[in-house]
Amino acid sequence: MELLEQLQQGLPPLVFDAFRLCVWLVLLLTIFVPLERLWAKHPQKVLRKAFLTDLGYYFLNSLLPKLLLTLPLTAIAWSVHHFAPSTLYAKAAEMPLWMRFAAALVVGEIGAYWGHRWMHEIPLFWRFHSIHHSAEEMDWLVNTRAHPLDIVFTRLCGLIPMYVLGLAQPAGNTVDTLPLLYVLAGTVWSFIIHANLRWRFGWLEWLVTSPAFHHWHHTKDGPAYVNKNYAAMLPWVDKCFGTFYLPEKRWPAHYGIDGPMARDLVGQLLHPFWVDPAEALSGGPANPPVPSPEAPSP
Repeated sequence: MELLEQLQQGLPPLVFDAFRLCVWLVLLLTIFVPLERLWAKHPQKVLRKAFLTDLGYYFLNSLLPKLLLTLPLTAIAWSVHHFAPSTLYAKAAEMPLWMRFAAALVVGEIGAYWGHRWMHEIPLFWRFHSIHHSAEEMDWLVNTRAHPLDIVFTRLCGLIPMYVLGLAQPAGNTVDTLPLLYVLAGTVWSFIIHANLRWRFGWLEWLVTSPAFHHWHHTKDGPAYVNKNYAAMLPWVDKCFGTFYLPEKRWPAHYGIDGPMARDLVGQLLHPFWVDPAEALSGGPANPPVPSPEAPSP
């Protein structure tokens, strides 16, 4: 800890953040590479196709969304602090942290669910989100493949309800750790559910998302299977809104989108600004699902 503090004080902030991300990258590689060798669902190389592009996303999306969120979150916190009843925040502040976190997890998951769903159903938003779905091989690093504006929007959809309901405290003498815990939990779990792991959780899959659950979200096996499983951590949210799909034994055969996508990082970041709207509608999971007699029941 002392060494980290000395480095933080002695290095420019951007350099220290890059160093910190390198340390986390080594830790993630140490954890997930052996796991994906032992319990791989699909045989694939560690340095699979687009690995280096996704590595670029790892660094970009660990730094940029945090900066982009600062201004809107400050405005939201100021607004709710001035217009929401003070008793609301007083009652929430009296709750134990674990209870407030559990409530925030549910509220944030519902908000993020709708943000994620809108990313699929609104053609303009799909231009950004299609980058994440363009991955043709699934592993832990695919979690980081996303346009920064995609991440900012979905994260705001999860955080705003917490502030509105008083679960996140916008005022006080100390930093409120609740939003940080929520984002940390979601980030860690997202690495797991994107991983190339054949893990199934039995009856727990009704309570917590699994790799199988989220892999079906990334499928391009056909229109009957897309636009399912939007929840990041709580699959029963999809059950409530009619988008849950998880067969007992089957896994997706194919991943990705049907439309074109640039292979390089810069091309993908520019993709939302030049793709044709009609192409976005016909190029992948943005299409509304079509019932199919071939689709098995979950």
